[in-house]
Formats: sequence, structure tokens, C-alpha cells
Amino acid sequence: MAVARDRRSSPMRRALRREGAVDVDSVRIAEAVHQLRHRGKATLHDRLHRVRMALGLAVQAGLAAGLAWLAAHELLGNPQPVFAPISAVGTLAVSVGQRFRRTVELIIGVGVGVALGDLLIYLLGTGPWQLGLVVTSAILVTVFAGGSVAIVIQAAATGVLIVTLSPSVADLEIPRFVDAIVGGGIALLVTAILLPLNPLRVLNRAARPALDLLSAQLDITAEGLRERDRDKVQEALERLRDNKEELTAFSEAIEGAKETALLSPARWHRRSELTHYAEAADPVDRAMRNSGTLIRRAVTLIEDEEQVPAAMPDAVAHLAESVRLLKHEFAVGEEPEQTRERLLRAVSEAGRAYAEGVGFSGSVVIAQVRTTASDLMVASGLSQEEANRLVRQSFGDLDRPDGSVERTTGANRPAPPPLG
Repeated sequence: MAVARDRRSSPMRRALRREGAVDVDSVRIAEAVHQLRHRGKATLHDRLHRVRMALGLAVQAGLAAGLAWLAAHELLGNPQPVFAPISAVGTLAVSVGQRFRRTVELIIGVGVGVALGDLLIYLLGTGPWQLGLVVTSAILVTVFAGGSVAIVIQAAATGVLIVTLSPSVADLEIPRFVDAIVGGGIALLVTAILLPLNPLRVLNRAARPALDLLSAQLDITAEGLRERDRDKVQEALERLRDNKEELTAFSEAIEGAKETALLSPARWHRRSELTHYAEAADPVDRAMRNSGTLIRRAVTLIEDEEQVPAAMPDAVAHLAESVRLLKHEFAVGEEPEQTRERLLRAVSEAGRAYAEGVGFSGSVVIAQVRTTASDLMVASGLSQEEANRLVRQSFGDLDRPDGSVERTTGANRPAPPPLG
């Protein structure tokens, strides 16, 4: 996105100068308008992506709500089965990847709320202060018992319903408890049998923003190193730091996909592929963090006017391309051989840059190319030991066969950059 803004702003400046405009404010305002337009398009794209990500969940929740109402009303004879669809939607929408646990927590929380509400109403009657006492007691009892946040909320909410509705609705307690079981059970039925999502499709959609973010910022960094453009690299650093949303979505999608493969017989054959994806989450996270260190040091390198060998930005660009290849090979279910080949090429270019001579920050950039490449090799399915071995081999032997250290005409080189 930063590249697109830069390319648009430069012609704008030239056009204003051709027209004889010398007002700096006019240039800034025109650039701001273009940035806002670009941001609006990006926001619309992000929103549509979120809608596509949530579409399957929304359909599941709608189906579960309808079936829960039918089951409680038609099969169990509850004339107003309000809590069954609420329980079904809460089970599906609140805790993606933990729906079975969520159902159990829902039932426990409702049970605690019903028991405390009934007991205190029997002893103290109903009213505002009784309501406050029931809620306080429900929270304290569930916290003392070590209940999760979901259990605490359900216990307190059920206590509120019991105290406020009991005077006008007879025999509320048992239907409320049964509705919780029906709603949670229907939600699991929809998830596992009736409408199980394709876990690999969910993962591919969730992984795409994180991998796109990483590859785009590495591309911008490579370009910034070639041009010695400190602001461009700094912008890439700031954007990469803001990666919590992408990584959280990826992690949650992995948990949800693992649960689907566990509960749904129709998805059992996907377990091995899902295991591969799940094992990739942590190294992708590490690659994000190590790339952040790489980009931060690239900013310092430019500020300190250190030498930038031509092979250094090439190495970073190869890293960016390897991330795109990893995304593609994950999506089509292929063995990520192209990804590994491109990662080793990035390390080889880093070795060439180091041999030409780099300064202190440059050596850190080279080290982070190696470390990020190792992380992505692990994400591709290799063991850490094998990834490290291949990275060292591809980086090259910087010592002569006779044991003497090779001399270069570039900047003084520090000790060879470490791996990991």
C-alpha cells in the first residue's frame, strides 16, 4: 500500500509544479486526499474479506438458531423457547475453536445461576437488592470454584433472568436449563454433521492477510534499501508492527479447524494437513518478529549511511517472494519445495552481501535474513535442525580452505552473523 501511495504522490507533485503551484499546503492537501481515497478502498477490501471469513460462521449460527427453536418448541413442548437459540448462537459465535468446551461451560453456568437464583428467591423473595445479591453471589461462587469467564457470565446472566422473570413466568428454571443443553447440542450438531466448514479453506483465508502483510513489507524494505529511502522502510516497520489482528485471526482459525476435524467425521481425512498448518503458526509468528528486527535495523543502516551491497536488498526481496510462494503452496496443498528453494536463494544472496562487506547494522540485517529464512523453512514442514543446516550451507563458507579468513575491500566485517 505504501508503494502505491508513493507512486501516486510523485506525479501529483510534478503536476502542481508544472502548473506553477508553489504552495506547499496545496501539495500536502492533494496528497492527503489521495491517501484517504486509497485508505477507503483498502478499508472496503478489508471489510469484504472479514465478511467472507464470517460467512460460514453466520450461516452455521442461523441454521443452529432455527433448529434449536424447533427442537425446544416442537419436540420438548416449550411454548417460548427463547434460550435455546440464544445458547446455540452463543456456543457458535463466542468461542471459535472451543465450541465443545463452550457448551459445557454454558450448561455449568446456567446450572449455577438457576440454583443460586432459586435458593435466594426462596429465602429472601424478589426485588432490586435481591437481584444484586444473586448476581454478586453467582460471580463469587464461580470465581471461587475456578470457573472461566464464560461460566461466570452465564451464571450471573441466568441469575438475573431467574430473579426478574420468575414472578411472571411459572416454572422457568427447568426450561432454562433444558434450553441450554438443547442449544449447545444443536450447535455442535451443526458444526460436526450438518454444516461442517472446510477447515483448509478457513485456514487459507485466515492465513492470507498475515502472509500478505509480511511479504508486502519485506518488498517495501528491499525497495527502500535499494533507494536508501529511510521513510519508506520506517513505514514498512510500523505497518508490520501492527500485525496482531492478522496473527490472532490465523491462530483462531487454526483452533477452529482443529476442532472441526476432531468433531466432524466428514473432515477426519484432513487431520494430517491441519497438523501441518497448526505447526506452521508459531514459526510464522517468529518470522514476523524477526522480520521486524530486520526492518528496524535497515532503518538504522540507512540513517548511519552504512554500505548497502546490491545483494542485500535482493536477499530481502527473495524472502518476500518465498512468503508468497508459501501462501500459494499451502493453499493448493503442495509440498512447499519452491518456497524452500527461494528461501535458500535469499540466504545465498545474504552470504554474498556479507562477503562484500557490511557495517554493524548491515550484519544484523544479514543475520535476520538467515533467522527469518530458518523460521519459514520450519513453517514449510522441516525440522529446526534441518532448516538450520540448510541455511548454514546456503550462506556459504566465509573462510578459505587453508583456514585463513577471506579479506574484502568493503567495510570492516564483524564476526559472522549468528543463526537463530
